[in-house]
Amino acid sequence: MASTIGTASISQQLRLKNESLDGLNRQKACTACSKNKSVVIRAVKAPTQLQQRSPASTGTVKQAMTMTEKILARAAEKATVSPGENLWVNVDTLMTHDVSGPGTIGIFKREFGPQAKVWDHEKIVIIPDHYIFTNDERANRNVDIIRDFAQEQNIKYFYDIKDRSNFKANPDYKGVCHIALAQEGHCKPGEVLFGTDSHTCNAGAFGQFATGIGNTDAGFIMGTGKLLIKVPPTLRFILDGDIPHYVLAKDLILQIIGEITISGGTYRAMEFTGSAVEKLTMEDRMTLCNMVIEAGGKNGVIAADQITFDYLEGKTMSSFEPQYSDEAARYFKEYRFDVSKLEPLVAKPHSPDNRALARECRHVKIDRVYIGSCTGGKTEDFLSVAKLFSSSGQKVKVPTFLVPATQKVWMDLYTIPVPGANGKTCAQIFEDAGCDTPASPNCGACMGGPRDTYARVNEPQVCVSTTNRNFPGRMGHKEGQIYLASPYTAAASALTGFVTDPRDFL
Repeated sequence: MASTIGTASISQQLRLKNESLDGLNRQKACTACSKNKSVVIRAVKAPTQLQQRSPASTGTVKQAMTMTEKILARAAEKATVSPGENLWVNVDTLMTHDVSGPGTIGIFKREFGPQAKVWDHEKIVIIPDHYIFTNDERANRNVDIIRDFAQEQNIKYFYDIKDRSNFKANPDYKGVCHIALAQEGHCKPGEVLFGTDSHTCNAGAFGQFATGIGNTDAGFIMGTGKLLIKVPPTLRFILDGDIPHYVLAKDLILQIIGEITISGGTYRAMEFTGSAVEKLTMEDRMTLCNMVIEAGGKNGVIAADQITFDYLEGKTMSSFEPQYSDEAARYFKEYRFDVSKLEPLVAKPHSPDNRALARECRHVKIDRVYIGSCTGGKTEDFLSVAKLFSSSGQKVKVPTFLVPATQKVWMDLYTIPVPGANGKTCAQIFEDAGCDTPASPNCGACMGGPRDTYARVNEPQVCVSTTNRNFPGRMGHKEGQIYLASPYTAAASALTGFVTDPRDFL
């Protein structure tokens, strides 16, 4: 992923930082929301009503701003910001993992010194998750490097794994970083999260500014806690109407990407709102925000509400201050969708914007189905698959691989009864349907990985997948053909051996 500071070296960035900070306006960021309300969450449980503040305590709003602009204004300690403006922002959380972590650590030590200490050992989260369950020596060495660094720097949030033969013997191990960040309370409204992974935008579901960065930027943050970024203009997506029972959040984001193309959101914030969005669960909202990068988006964001606060209850004791777009905020462009008219979709090879109706692809014979990843490996994703399998009473006709996103999701598969399935769990339904046993939680074949990665596409096969990218070679073999789909469509396709509209079973 391209660096947000271009080709400037760390030393140049430090000089820029010092010069820029001398001229910073220290006025606190305006936190008035579109209804002239603001709330600071100071405990785990959110207040049921946002408290009104008098103008004397909030000051005068100098210009209307979007949610993204307000979050960045707070982080830059400025009253107002505008799209295109370059800002030094204070970072709330930095995340890295086993793929990019060693490179980030190397840059940090090279620029700040081999004995340098990170700016805040409690604000860095390190999660091994990509190339974990493999015998590849280089992949294993990457985990060793981040483990040594975490111990050296006393990193508070390092979710380690030592026994790869039995992930359950590793209580600290979580799984896929983006879902783990949410489950462990690192995604907080109004804050700034950077991660060395393009799908860090997943956390925008919490009303957080979250985006992916390169190793150079991450190394700079490790040493300073700051980053120079450009304020993105905001695209507003208004989704109204009742979501049909056969349409899932994956269909919504595939519709949007197909509409604006893979470059339609380039370096722009993508804000989702509307009656349909307000009804979505947190996991559905994560699916929406996760794939904005597939449209080139800088970040995706959804306003925090009671659904957000209820999800965070018990996950964090830290205070946070949600930000909301002003009614008069200016958007680069607005898109409106009546979701009640949507049908199940797929993204055909080899691009996430190669949109087609699932029913239009029913002639496509497939070799396998993959259900997992940060986009499609959450508890609700597997419940959707189990629901369709249970209602059909049939067995899968192609190998069907199940990779839970986190250790918690894996446990849910064995403990949560599927509604309408006579008390059966997901795991029981999957076994009855002839699927592979749910695998160890990790990113797995979503990113290809070493050749011995579970469910990797090692032959030129056709796969229906709940993952987020279908570029050539993304899941392994460069001639593999990946059809991106919702959990419903993936499950229906597994039962027929062809790309299938889930309405055939629902």
